[in-house]
Amino acid sequence: MPELVAPLLSALILGLLGGGHCLGMCGGLMGALTLAIPPEQRARRLRLLLAYNLGRILSYAAAGLLIGLAGWAVASSPAAMLLRVLAGLLLIAMGLYLAGWWSGLTHIEAVGRHLWRHLQPLASRLMPVSSLPRALLLGAVWGWLPCGLVYSTLLWASSQGSPGESALLMLAFGLGTWPVLLATGMAAERLTALLRRRGVRVAGGLLVILFGIWTLPGPHQHWLMGH
Repeated sequence: MPELVAPLLSALILGLLGGGHCLGMCGGLMGALTLAIPPEQRARRLRLLLAYNLGRILSYAAAGLLIGLAGWAVASSPAAMLLRVLAGLLLIAMGLYLAGWWSGLTHIEAVGRHLWRHLQPLASRLMPVSSLPRALLLGAVWGWLPCGLVYSTLLWASSQGSPGESALLMLAFGLGTWPVLLATGMAAERLTALLRRRGVRVAGGLLVILFGIWTLPGPHQHWLMGH
């Protein structure tokens, strides 16, 4: 488990600082969830938001488990090295995206649009959300919304070569996205404003880039571990 600490922290950072992208993808849904509930029913609003986000995060973990099986299948083959190199490059790309230096990562979202066309009608039928099970199910469906940040994190998680570890990384990533979306639903502008600050995003992006470089196979890994 100690060797999982760095990847789990990286997954949390990816989710937390990627929250700005999450707002663009899911912010409208969060608004629809909250506007349907009177402001005086704040406790009910919080429960629905928690249930929705729990369903979304569980979808990420399930996707991590599935793709982790693929990573485990090639773990002892030459393809494992290629997967690790690709994962490291994607981490660097994610760091560039989080820092606001390059947004090419969003092009990966085209991969999941075909699947989403089949899921979108189900999500529409669950609106408006009127109960906790309905919010949980809607979150589980919305977790499959095409998202370049999620897809890149999935590929990186698959390079661990263990379905369980891949699921844990995606769970940590999902937990990282939770504060921004929850704060948005509860109209907590201060938190979202803090996470959108240029300095915070650049610092997080640099950390992720550094971890991406460390993920790439090579002698530089020992030097980075020493520093």
